Amino acid sequence: MAVSDAQLETWSHLGSEAQSASTYETIKNALNDPKAPYHSQSYEIFLQGSYGNKTNIWADSDVDIVIRLDSVYYSDTRNLSAADKQNYDSHFSKAEYRLSDFKQEVFEWLRLRFGQSVKIGKKCIKIPGSNGRRDADVLVCAEHRDYETFPAIGQPTFWLGVVFWTTEGEKVVNYPRQHLANCTTKHQSTNQLFKRSVRIFKNMRNKMVEDGMIDKGLAPSYFLEGLLSNVPNQSFQTPYRSTVSNSINYILNADRTQFTCANNIHWLLSDGHSVCWPPANYEVYMFQLRKFWG
Repeated sequence: MAVSDAQLETWSHLGSEAQSASTYETIKNALNDPKAPYHSQSYEIFLQGSYGNKTNIWADSDVDIVIRLDSVYYSDTRNLSAADKQNYDSHFSKAEYRLSDFKQEVFEWLRLRFGQSVKIGKKCIKIPGSNGRRDADVLVCAEHRDYETFPAIGQPTFWLGVVFWTTEGEKVVNYPRQHLANCTTKHQSTNQLFKRSVRIFKNMRNKMVEDGMIDKGLAPSYFLEGLLSNVPNQSFQTPYRSTVSNSINYILNADRTQFTCANNIHWLLSDGHSVCWPPANYEVYMFQLRKFWG
Protein backbone atom coordinates (compact mmCIF):
# COMPACT_ATOMS: atom_id res chain seq x y z
CA MET A 1 0.00 0.00 0.00
CA ALA A 2 1.08 3.59 -0.53
CA VAL A 3 2.07 5.44 2.64
CA SER A 4 2.17 9.22 2.31
CA ASP A 5 5.09 11.34 3.46
CA ALA A 6 2.71 13.12 5.83
CA GLN A 7 1.77 9.79 7.42
CA LEU A 8 5.41 8.80 7.85
CA GLU A 9 6.10 12.15 9.49
CA THR A 10 3.22 11.61 11.91
CA TRP A 11 4.35 8.07 12.66
CA SER A 12 7.86 9.31 13.49
CA HIS A 13 6.62 11.43 16.41
CA LEU A 14 7.20 10.54 20.04
CA GLY A 15 4.19 9.22 21.94
CA SER A 16 2.71 10.60 25.14
CA GLU A 17 5.39 11.46 27.68
CA ALA A 18 3.67 13.22 30.57
CA GLN A 19 1.41 10.35 31.65
CA SER A 20 4.23 7.81 31.32
CA ALA A 21 6.59 10.00 33.34
CA SER A 22 3.97 10.44 36.06
CA THR A 23 3.35 6.68 36.16
CA TYR A 24 7.06 5.97 36.51
CA GLU A 25 7.50 8.48 39.33
CA THR A 26 4.48 7.13 41.23
CA ILE A 27 5.66 3.52 41.08
CA LYS A 28 9.32 4.41 41.65
CA ASN A 29 8.37 6.35 44.80
CA ALA A 30 6.35 3.39 46.03
CA LEU A 31 9.24 0.98 45.40
CA ASN A 32 11.64 3.32 47.19
CA ASP A 33 9.43 3.72 50.26
CA PRO A 34 11.55 3.23 53.43
CA LYS A 35 8.72 1.13 54.89
CA ALA A 36 9.07 -1.50 52.12
CA PRO A 37 10.20 -4.85 53.60
CA TYR A 38 13.19 -5.06 51.24
CA HIS A 39 14.38 -1.48 51.81
CA SER A 40 17.53 -2.57 53.68
CA GLN A 41 18.73 -4.39 50.57
CA SER A 42 20.82 -2.74 47.87
CA TYR A 43 18.82 -2.27 44.66
CA GLU A 44 18.43 0.05 41.68
CA ILE A 45 15.32 1.19 39.81
CA PHE A 46 15.41 2.23 36.16
CA LEU A 47 13.38 2.22 32.97
CA GLN A 48 13.57 -0.16 30.06
CA GLY A 49 11.45 -0.67 26.97
CA SER A 50 10.00 1.88 24.57
CA TYR A 51 9.40 4.66 27.09
CA GLY A 52 12.87 4.32 28.61
CA ASN A 53 14.43 4.27 25.15
CA LYS A 54 12.21 7.09 23.81
CA THR A 55 10.88 4.98 20.96
CA ASN A 56 7.34 4.98 22.36
CA ILE A 57 4.43 5.73 20.05
CA TRP A 58 0.91 6.89 20.83
CA ALA A 59 -0.42 3.33 20.83
CA ASP A 60 2.04 2.24 23.54
CA SER A 61 0.44 1.92 26.95
CA ASP A 62 2.69 0.01 29.37
CA VAL A 63 5.56 1.60 31.27
CA ASP A 64 8.37 -0.94 31.77
CA ILE A 65 10.22 -0.55 35.07
CA VAL A 66 13.17 -2.57 36.35
CA ILE A 67 14.04 -3.06 40.00
CA ARG A 68 17.40 -4.84 40.15
CA LEU A 69 18.66 -6.46 43.33
CA ASP A 70 22.35 -5.64 43.83
CA SER A 71 22.87 -7.13 47.32
CA VAL A 72 23.57 -10.45 45.63
CA TYR A 73 24.58 -11.37 42.11
CA TYR A 74 24.35 -14.38 39.85
CA SER A 75 27.16 -15.31 37.51
CA ASP A 76 28.24 -17.27 34.46
CA THR A 77 31.81 -18.57 34.69
CA ARG A 78 31.88 -20.79 31.59
CA ASN A 79 34.40 -18.56 29.81
CA LEU A 80 36.93 -18.54 32.66
CA SER A 81 40.19 -20.42 32.41
CA ALA A 82 40.80 -23.18 34.96
CA ALA A 83 43.03 -20.88 37.01
CA ASP A 84 40.55 -17.99 36.92
CA LYS A 85 37.71 -20.34 37.85
CA GLN A 86 39.71 -21.44 40.86
CA ASN A 87 40.22 -17.78 41.83
CA TYR A 88 36.50 -17.17 41.46
CA ASP A 89 35.59 -20.18 43.60
CA SER A 90 37.94 -19.02 46.36
CA HIS A 91 36.12 -15.66 46.54
CA PHE A 92 32.57 -17.00 46.17
CA SER A 93 30.20 -17.16 49.12
CA LYS A 94 26.54 -18.15 48.89
CA ALA A 95 24.04 -15.46 49.86
CA GLU A 96 21.19 -16.22 52.25
CA TYR A 97 18.85 -13.66 50.68
CA ARG A 98 17.75 -14.76 47.21
CA LEU A 99 16.11 -13.17 44.20
CA SER A 100 12.95 -15.19 44.88
CA ASP A 101 12.75 -13.61 48.36
CA PHE A 102 13.18 -10.16 46.88
CA LYS A 103 10.49 -10.71 44.22
CA GLN A 104 7.98 -11.95 46.77
CA GLU A 105 8.56 -8.94 49.02
CA VAL A 106 8.30 -6.52 46.08
CA PHE A 107 5.07 -8.18 44.94
CA GLU A 108 3.48 -8.07 48.39
CA TRP A 109 4.50 -4.43 48.81
CA LEU A 110 3.09 -3.38 45.43
CA ARG A 111 -0.17 -5.16 46.23
CA LEU A 112 -0.34 -3.28 49.51
CA ARG A 113 0.24 0.03 47.72
CA PHE A 114 -1.82 -0.51 44.52
CA GLY A 115 -4.41 -3.14 45.44
CA GLN A 116 -5.31 -6.76 44.79
CA SER A 117 -5.43 -6.19 41.03
CA VAL A 118 -1.61 -6.34 41.02
CA LYS A 119 -0.67 -9.73 39.57
CA ILE A 120 2.46 -11.77 38.87
CA GLY A 121 2.80 -12.35 35.10
CA LYS A 122 5.13 -14.74 33.32
CA LYS A 123 8.05 -12.30 33.50
CA CYS A 124 6.89 -9.18 35.33
CA ILE A 125 4.63 -7.94 38.10
CA LYS A 126 1.69 -6.24 36.38
CA ILE A 127 0.14 -3.10 37.84
CA PRO A 128 -3.10 -2.04 36.09
CA GLY A 129 -3.52 1.65 35.37
CA SER A 130 -5.90 3.74 37.46
CA ASN A 131 -6.85 7.41 37.85
CA GLY A 132 -4.62 8.61 35.01
CA ARG A 133 -1.81 6.18 35.80
CA ARG A 134 -0.80 3.92 32.92
CA ASP A 135 -0.46 0.15 33.09
CA ALA A 136 3.02 -0.78 34.28
CA ASP A 137 5.20 -3.90 34.20
CA VAL A 138 7.76 -4.20 36.98
CA LEU A 139 10.61 -6.60 36.23
CA VAL A 140 12.17 -7.89 39.45
CA CYS A 141 15.67 -9.12 38.68
CA ALA A 142 19.17 -9.38 40.05
CA GLU A 143 22.61 -8.38 38.87
CA HIS A 144 24.19 -10.90 36.51
CA ARG A 145 27.90 -11.11 35.72
CA ASP A 146 29.17 -12.95 32.67
CA TYR A 147 32.84 -13.33 33.63
CA GLU A 148 35.66 -13.12 31.11
CA THR A 149 38.57 -13.04 33.57
CA PHE A 150 39.07 -13.45 37.32
CA PRO A 151 42.78 -12.88 38.03
CA ALA A 152 44.44 -13.52 41.37
CA ILE A 153 45.66 -9.91 41.35
CA GLY A 154 43.62 -7.07 39.91
CA GLN A 155 39.95 -6.67 39.07
CA PRO A 156 37.87 -9.29 37.25
CA THR A 157 36.25 -8.38 33.95
CA PHE A 158 32.65 -9.26 33.11
CA TRP A 159 29.56 -8.26 31.15
CA LEU A 160 27.04 -6.75 33.56
CA GLY A 161 23.42 -7.64 32.91
CA VAL A 162 20.26 -8.71 34.70
CA VAL A 163 18.85 -12.14 35.40
CA PHE A 164 15.40 -13.39 36.35
CA TRP A 165 13.35 -16.56 36.17
CA THR A 166 9.93 -16.77 34.52
CA THR A 167 7.01 -18.40 36.30
CA GLU A 168 7.70 -21.44 34.08
CA GLY A 169 11.21 -21.73 35.49
CA GLU A 170 13.10 -20.37 32.47
CA LYS A 171 16.27 -18.45 33.30
CA VAL A 172 16.56 -15.21 31.31
CA VAL A 173 19.71 -13.08 31.12
CA ASN A 174 19.50 -9.75 29.33
CA TYR A 175 21.33 -6.44 29.01
CA PRO A 176 18.88 -3.50 29.13
CA ARG A 177 21.54 -0.89 29.92
CA GLN A 178 23.63 -1.89 26.89
CA HIS A 179 20.49 -1.88 24.73
CA LEU A 180 19.66 1.65 25.85
CA ALA A 181 23.22 2.96 25.43
CA ASN A 182 23.65 1.43 21.96
CA CYS A 183 20.32 2.80 20.73
CA THR A 184 21.27 6.25 21.97
CA THR A 185 24.64 6.07 20.19
CA LYS A 186 22.91 4.86 17.02
CA HIS A 187 20.45 7.75 17.22
CA GLN A 188 23.26 10.28 17.55
CA SER A 189 25.21 8.68 14.69
CA THR A 190 22.22 8.87 12.31
CA ASN A 191 21.53 12.57 12.74
CA GLN A 192 18.72 11.83 15.24
CA LEU A 193 16.89 9.56 12.78
CA PHE A 194 17.23 6.09 14.31
CA LYS A 195 14.59 6.38 17.05
CA ARG A 196 12.22 8.24 14.73
CA SER A 197 12.60 5.40 12.24
CA VAL A 198 11.91 2.81 14.94
CA ARG A 199 8.67 4.61 15.73
CA ILE A 200 7.73 4.55 12.03
CA PHE A 201 8.34 0.79 11.83
CA LYS A 202 6.37 0.22 15.03
CA ASN A 203 3.42 2.19 13.65
CA MET A 204 3.64 0.28 10.37
CA ARG A 205 3.63 -2.97 12.36
CA ASN A 206 0.50 -1.85 14.19
CA LYS A 207 -1.21 -0.98 10.90
CA MET A 208 -0.29 -4.41 9.54
CA VAL A 209 -1.88 -6.01 12.61
CA GLU A 210 -4.96 -3.82 12.20
CA ASP A 211 -5.24 -4.86 8.54
CA GLY A 212 -4.95 -8.55 9.42
CA MET A 213 -1.60 -8.99 7.66
CA ILE A 214 0.22 -10.28 10.77
CA ASP A 215 -0.80 -11.50 14.20
CA LYS A 216 -0.36 -9.30 17.24
CA GLY A 217 2.85 -10.27 19.02
CA LEU A 218 4.58 -11.57 15.89
CA ALA A 219 7.00 -8.61 15.74
CA PRO A 220 7.64 -7.21 19.25
CA SER A 221 9.03 -3.70 19.50
CA TYR A 222 12.23 -4.97 21.15
CA PHE A 223 13.06 -7.03 18.07
CA LEU A 224 12.17 -4.22 15.67
CA GLU A 225 14.66 -1.98 17.49
CA GLY A 226 17.22 -4.75 17.23
CA LEU A 227 16.51 -5.28 13.54
CA LEU A 228 16.98 -1.61 12.68
CA SER A 229 20.10 -1.34 14.82
CA ASN A 230 21.79 -3.59 12.23
CA VAL A 231 21.03 -1.20 9.35
CA PRO A 232 24.08 0.94 8.41
CA ASN A 233 24.02 4.53 9.62
CA GLN A 234 24.13 5.97 6.10
CA SER A 235 20.82 4.26 5.29
CA PHE A 236 18.96 6.61 7.64
CA GLN A 237 18.00 9.58 5.47
CA THR A 238 15.27 12.11 4.87
CA PRO A 239 12.66 12.01 3.59
CA TYR A 240 11.60 9.10 5.76
CA ARG A 241 10.52 7.21 2.64
CA SER A 242 14.20 6.82 1.79
CA THR A 243 15.00 5.43 5.24
CA VAL A 244 12.21 2.86 5.07
CA SER A 245 13.19 1.70 1.57
CA ASN A 246 16.90 1.66 2.40
CA SER A 247 16.29 -0.32 5.58
CA ILE A 248 14.05 -2.92 3.97
CA ASN A 249 16.46 -3.40 1.06
CA TYR A 250 19.46 -3.77 3.36
CA ILE A 251 17.70 -6.24 5.67
CA LEU A 252 16.54 -8.40 2.76
CA ASN A 253 20.00 -8.56 1.17
CA ALA A 254 22.19 -8.83 4.27
CA ASP A 255 23.30 -12.01 6.03
CA ARG A 256 20.58 -12.24 8.65
CA THR A 257 22.57 -14.83 10.65
CA GLN A 258 24.90 -11.99 11.66
CA PHE A 259 22.16 -9.71 13.00
CA THR A 260 22.41 -8.99 16.71
CA CYS A 261 19.96 -7.51 19.19
CA ALA A 262 20.53 -3.85 19.97
CA ASN A 263 22.63 -4.85 22.99
CA ASN A 264 25.20 -6.37 20.55
CA ILE A 265 25.45 -9.41 22.80
CA HIS A 266 22.57 -11.70 21.79
CA TRP A 267 21.90 -12.90 18.26
CA LEU A 268 18.69 -11.35 16.98
CA LEU A 269 17.34 -14.46 15.24
CA SER A 270 17.36 -17.85 16.93
CA ASP A 271 14.91 -20.51 18.04
CA GLY A 272 14.50 -21.60 21.63
CA HIS A 273 15.66 -18.39 23.31
CA SER A 274 13.22 -15.87 24.77
CA VAL A 275 15.70 -13.05 24.13
CA CYS A 276 15.84 -13.89 20.40
CA TRP A 277 13.29 -13.49 17.61
CA PRO A 278 12.11 -16.84 16.18
CA PRO A 279 13.28 -16.85 12.54
CA ALA A 280 9.89 -18.10 11.30
CA ASN A 281 8.18 -15.04 12.82
CA TYR A 282 10.80 -12.78 11.31
CA GLU A 283 10.24 -14.32 7.86
CA VAL A 284 6.46 -13.78 8.04
CA TYR A 285 6.95 -10.21 9.20
CA MET A 286 9.41 -9.36 6.41
CA PHE A 287 7.25 -11.02 3.73
CA GLN A 288 4.22 -9.01 4.81
CA LEU A 289 6.25 -5.83 5.29
CA ARG A 290 7.36 -5.96 1.66
CA LYS A 291 3.72 -6.28 0.59
CA PHE A 292 2.67 -3.48 2.91
CA TRP A 293 5.37 -1.12 1.70
CA GLY A 294 4.89 -2.07 -1.93
